[in-house]
Amino acid sequence: MTETEKRRILLNSVAARAALASVATAIFLLCLKGYAALTTNSVALLGSLADSGLDLLASLVTLYGVRLAATPADHDHRFGHGKAEALAALFQVALVTASALAIGWRGFSALGDPAPVADAELGIAVSVAAIAATVALVAYQKRIIAATGSLAVQADSLHYQGDILLNLSVIVALVLDRYVGLPGADALFGIAIAGWLGFGAFKASAQAIDQLMDKEWPEDDRQRYIAVAVSNPDVRGIHDFRTRRSGTRDFAQFHMNVDRDMTVAAAHDVVEAVEDALHRAFPRVEVLIHLDPEGHSDTDDPLVEEDVTPHWFRKRA
Repeated sequence: MTETEKRRILLNSVAARAALASVATAIFLLCLKGYAALTTNSVALLGSLADSGLDLLASLVTLYGVRLAATPADHDHRFGHGKAEALAALFQVALVTASALAIGWRGFSALGDPAPVADAELGIAVSVAAIAATVALVAYQKRIIAATGSLAVQADSLHYQGDILLNLSVIVALVLDRYVGLPGADALFGIAIAGWLGFGAFKASAQAIDQLMDKEWPEDDRQRYIAVAVSNPDVRGIHDFRTRRSGTRDFAQFHMNVDRDMTVAAAHDVVEAVEDALHRAFPRVEVLIHLDPEGHSDTDDPLVEEDVTPHWFRKRA
């Protein structure tokens, strides 16, 4: 087993642990908020309960998606199963959107006939406990995301980051209703929570769709990758540079020009040297290099033939 494969297995294992931590936290919050919502009759707390219930389902989907994405490539999936993470993220988006619509409807209904909140102190205490548990989970998830780049864990973390503000909103709503005497505040905050959830779902969906559509890396990442490739003095140019992401893995491929009089063996040595340099600098990226003699044209398609290295060679000169 290569070092790259060992690292990939380790990263997938770490992402799976983050998903398990998310499931455990969601179960704890669901039980805690369920009791409080039934006791207080708060719309805002009911919205928070619904969000925690969907968080549990989303976390289970995340766990499945991360485990499936970690499955090695097989005969039918030569590039692996990494996009299972993007599918899991989209499923989470659908759940959050449905939750936002239901909470918004309940909030608007309550505005017409606001019911008093009972035992607001219990609701506030439960929300404080939920914030503490969520902050701990998000801090852990951020470390995992930094190490693995997992899209599914990132989407899951987005939910819980929203939950922190959501629980703060519940506390404010209960305080205004119970101590300030504004019975409509609870319903208004429920509507605001619904809007927050909908906005978060929209942002999370964009990243998942980009991955499923094989969107190119950000330009800064592309340029850093090219800089490493052209640092080899035998590289005469790079074109048809394509990148994409699948789960915790990145893929890059390009055509590389070398001296047209170079022997096959010497050109092969150059390719291996460039691959080694790229793997050291970008261990999560799988690279595919096609060799071309300098001056060779593959096609008349300007998008394919675009040379992405001119300014790097001007710097090198």
